[in-house]
Amino acid sequence: MKKVEAIIKPFKLEDVREALTDIGVSGMTATEVKGFGRQKGHTELYRGAEYVVDFMPKVKVEVIVDDDKADACIEAISNGARTGKIGDGKIFITDVGRVIRIRTGEEGPDAI
Repeated sequence: MKKVEAIIKPFKLEDVREALTDIGVSGMTATEVKGFGRQKGHTELYRGAEYVVDFMPKVKVEVIVDDDKADACIEAISNGARTGKIGDGKIFITDVGRVIRIRTGEEGPDAI
């Protein structure tokens, strides 16, 4: 099994969710996060005072899939999140050794 984590722009979350649903992914977790990279920050004006916003708002999407679905999942996230502009995000893939569904005690692919 693989854990696919993606950091994406917040307004692309629904597109990514739809793309994952289309390939049969039945669940995901999305968390509001902040970060910076090449996109850098920007300057804003608030009540006449200028301040720098270093961390940009992002969404972290986490999905656990069988090994054979990982490539399709990565492609779905990439296509759903892509705007072609800086700050589109990153995808991280890690191996998952064990998954357990708390309610039923199911393990492995049955617990996804």
